[in-house]
Amino acid sequence: MSTGPNLPALRDVVASHGLGADKRFGQHFLFDLNLTTKIARLCGDMSGADIIEIGPGPGGLTRALLAEGARRLVAIEKDPRFITALDHLREAYRERFTAIEADALSADEAELARAAGSAGPFIIASNLPYNVGTPLVLKWLQAEPVWWRRAVLMFQKEVAERIVAEPGSSAYGRLAVMAQSRAACRLAFTLPARAFTPPPKVDSAVVVLEPLPEDARFKDVHALEIVTASAFGQRRKTLRRSLAQAASQTASTADALLHAAGLDPGARAETISIKGFQALASAWRTARS
Repeated sequence: MSTGPNLPALRDVVASHGLGADKRFGQHFLFDLNLTTKIARLCGDMSGADIIEIGPGPGGLTRALLAEGARRLVAIEKDPRFITALDHLREAYRERFTAIEADALSADEAELARAAGSAGPFIIASNLPYNVGTPLVLKWLQAEPVWWRRAVLMFQKEVAERIVAEPGSSAYGRLAVMAQSRAACRLAFTLPARAFTPPPKVDSAVVVLEPLPEDARFKDVHALEIVTASAFGQRRKTLRRSLAQAASQTASTADALLHAAGLDPGARAETISIKGFQALASAWRTARS
């Protein structure tokens, strides 16, 4: 892999700009170009897509994405220290690279990218800051219409496992139901804590998400959030008991909702399939009407 023309070593960029990882932003730097290249290649053919990278930091993954053929890359960074530190990439890649200071949690990433000259379709790539990884992926999953065609995201390993978990496993919960109702999800590989600077307390993992087709993507995200919050909020209880809170927002009872969804009131949340929760969400929405 070529890292581009006249690029300084990442550690030199960090040192020359006095950039320490900021715990407030959950920052951990990945300097190993073999690993960043491995992550970048999960994006697939980037010659016909524009990349939106969240939290580029000093630009380790950014370099790999550009070197691996990203047609155009828009980096969205909340920490203003890194905007200047990425000047070396702006000089090397010119019209292919733009860095924007913004908070991805509140920003419209696609609109920012379009304003910077990118037309899409978009691929999201990110070594997600640990403290905002889950709310960000939920934000992207809930977007309608869906503006991204693939997301290659690094999380704490525990969060990654929760995204891809299957019913009956200890990791299965709200995040799995929400994610798999909207996207095909797979865990690509794990990274040990020692790969990062400074090393976090836990290992990390990379997940690849691809939006489900229009006719397979569950649309009533709000109803799904309500029933999964209720069911998994008291996961040791049976659904008859744990769904009381969700049922209280309707003119129905937990038993009636479960009957309408074809679910056993004596079952527990971790045993219910994705389709089962979707049926329950639909029953809840009908009972609200």
